[in-house]
Amino acid sequence: MAQNRHWEQDKEATVYIGNIDERASTAMVYEIMLQMGPIHNIHMPRDRVTQNHQGFGFVEFRGPQDAEYAAQVMNGIKLFGKPLRVNKASADKQKGADVGAELFVGNLDHMADEKILYDTFGRFGPLLSLPKQRRRHRQPQRPVHP
Repeated sequence: MAQNRHWEQDKEATVYIGNIDERASTAMVYEIMLQMGPIHNIHMPRDRVTQNHQGFGFVEFRGPQDAEYAAQVMNGIKLFGKPLRVNKASADKQKGADVGAELFVGNLDHMADEKILYDTFGRFGPLLSLPKQRRRHRQPQRPVHP
């Protein structure tokens, strides 16, 4: 049972499993999903502080037909009284997840502009789009008249 997530994951042979009860272990999810077909890899992200899984995971099967079968059969099956959400994880759905996420940064100094944001966050890797700055201009409060 491989626990390490790798970058060359076969997206067509992978299912997303959500709504996993906190009492369910990785080994338990592995054994349940093994009934659907041979498993190449399983990944259940863990909280860095508590080391508990975060209630979801990915199972990569040996072939796409097993992933399709698992999504059809296992979606809605209850584990510890909670219905599992099992969906095929296609390459299109995960494209954004592989490259990063949209980040919101609030409470910036009024002197921070798009160039500063680009220079700051560009140090961590390529940005897919230029930073957008949204300023909230506070409207003066109108007095309430009875």
